[in-house]
Amino acid sequence: MADREDAPALAARQAALTLVGRTESDLPMTNKKKLLTVDDLWRFERIGAISLAPDGAQAVCSVGSHSMQDNTSHASLWLLSTFGGAARRLTHCGDKDGQPAWSPAGDRIAFVAKREQQGKKDDTAQLYEIAPDGGEAQRISEFAPGIEAFKWFPDGRRIAFIAWVWPELKGAKAQAKKLKEFKDRKASGYATSEAQYRHWDHNLPMGRVAHLHVLDVASGRVTDLFEGTPYELPRADPDAHAFDISPDGRHLVFAFDPQAQKRVENRKALAELNLRSGKFEVLTHDPQWDFEAPRYSPDGSHIALVAAHTGKKHTMPGHAALLERGGAWKLLSDAWDHAVEAPLRWADDASALYFAAEDHGRRHLYRYAIASRSASIAAQGGWVQGFDVAAGVVASVADSLMHPARVHALRDAQAPLRIERFNDALLGSLHLGACEEVTVKGALNEPVQMWLTYPPRFDRKKKHPVLHSIHGGPHAAAGDTFHYRWNTHTFAAQGYVVACVNYHGSSGFGQAFLDSITHRWGELELQDVEAGTDWLLKQPWADRKRVFAAGGSYGGYMVAWMNGHVKPGRYNAYVCHAGCFDWTAMFSDDAYTWHAKELGAWYWDDPAKVQSQSPSTFVSHMRTPTLVIHGALDYRVPDQQGLAYYNTLKAKGVDARLLWYPDENHWVLKPRNAKLWYGEFFDWLRAHGPADGVKR
Repeated sequence: MADREDAPALAARQAALTLVGRTESDLPMTNKKKLLTVDDLWRFERIGAISLAPDGAQAVCSVGSHSMQDNTSHASLWLLSTFGGAARRLTHCGDKDGQPAWSPAGDRIAFVAKREQQGKKDDTAQLYEIAPDGGEAQRISEFAPGIEAFKWFPDGRRIAFIAWVWPELKGAKAQAKKLKEFKDRKASGYATSEAQYRHWDHNLPMGRVAHLHVLDVASGRVTDLFEGTPYELPRADPDAHAFDISPDGRHLVFAFDPQAQKRVENRKALAELNLRSGKFEVLTHDPQWDFEAPRYSPDGSHIALVAAHTGKKHTMPGHAALLERGGAWKLLSDAWDHAVEAPLRWADDASALYFAAEDHGRRHLYRYAIASRSASIAAQGGWVQGFDVAAGVVASVADSLMHPARVHALRDAQAPLRIERFNDALLGSLHLGACEEVTVKGALNEPVQMWLTYPPRFDRKKKHPVLHSIHGGPHAAAGDTFHYRWNTHTFAAQGYVVACVNYHGSSGFGQAFLDSITHRWGELELQDVEAGTDWLLKQPWADRKRVFAAGGSYGGYMVAWMNGHVKPGRYNAYVCHAGCFDWTAMFSDDAYTWHAKELGAWYWDDPAKVQSQSPSTFVSHMRTPTLVIHGALDYRVPDQQGLAYYNTLKAKGVDARLLWYPDENHWVLKPRNAKLWYGEFFDWLRAHGPADGVKR
């Protein structure tokens, strides 16, 4: 049964995250509750994208589940009433049903999936639709290159979608023929002259670009809107936020890279396509500004967007902006020291915009009033992972340090209403430790936030080992979020007090704090982590003989940096996951054109400056045992970084161990691989200082 969270309940939930560490006797626990394990992490249902019906009465969301035994994942669509009640499973037969979206009339739900239907199995993801009252989902597209993302037209008869196509070809049949020839080729080489040719864990489709298409739902006919033009969508995972359709269905606005040579850091412009005349008009193009995430107002008179002055500095935040159609654009939130994140949603009366933004280790959903240019929290974090707005209803998906994602519905003047219970039974069977937010004096004598997660059996009269979990980015944050890949409760269940420092450079603490580390990576961040360690070691429960540090991505860079800068013996051991080791060799990554912006120089112009920020320069000082973890499909931090670090430690005679995955990217996403990851992680720490309450 659904319940409402009134203001006192919300306050109590936030207060729970600011408690000073409590003893075991203070924590609720029964004999039936057990400690969190890695297997439990993969039993949680993981809530994905959410979409509200046009009348706001129902929501549909994608829910992922995993099998440790089969080493597989699955996603289905679930229907939720925004008035409360039991959730209802809508799809059963698909593999990974995702991106659900209601039709404008509310009589159908479209989604992206790969399925087998009527004897035909999809080679690429296609569009399906299903009635909200159930029945069999029907395939509505057969476009060989596949569907990446989509939006309904207001008439409900057409759908705009994104697909990667060969731009020189005309028509769906030509695309299908070319795709078959490409798949049947005997050569496996990838040839390109592009500057941007890979992203995250995959090469961009060779010779193809992302175009917008229109699907006629009744006939299945597909029209490429960009065919014969130089236009394409940005190449780094273009999604439904990259474009929008006007309320009258006559125009379409989209973001594009106006530069001839496409690069990940190029500043984007906005263009509008008149669907009747076929004419394109560039709406915003300023060499100093990056524009993205356009969204038409309910009456179509304005377009909301996110604008960032990255020509001034590459770290500049995105701000909410407003373009009057036929007129100029203006900033809205530039006096508000928060970075606005896509997507944007309009209030029904066009008086406000909804968007998510980080604030001191939390991510809230904000309602930004246009007339007064003021922001108020519409849905409280924790960490808001997704949301939708329709008919005066706000649906939010948010987790926290204490629980996985939950869905709430919010109506004006009413308290948030919980509308699902996917994980309550499992969570109720587990004994989680308390979480606490503390502040330490860090670099530049400025306050620095540190999250603590205590072991379930924490006793402040006893000594407990300490583990730093250092976040990546660097312009990200350790948040009030239930992180599956670096889950602090899973660490704490092994007996560790887990510390997460939001060092200088972290997002959500203002622009000056974020930009403070630019061109001097490692310096301020190390001071902040060390300040956190100093604070921890002053606590009577901290065991200074068992202190560890682990991190991934930039956090991996940090522990490698610490190995070369912190006196051996302060930390028993490090864990370096997907960490940067040598900034010159890192030029093999997918974001190499950012390096000079972040480090202050190209490695050939000022090699000393670049190498002064590389852990590899300080190898002679490295003595601390390190577990190195890396995936071969990691193109953000290529695996040669981890291999070079591991090989270096072995050559120096430093105690080291390697965990390398041939089938994982920057993250570890397969259940069995994740279990191995946690197993190696815990074994490594135990080998260099056993935790409390753990079988050895």
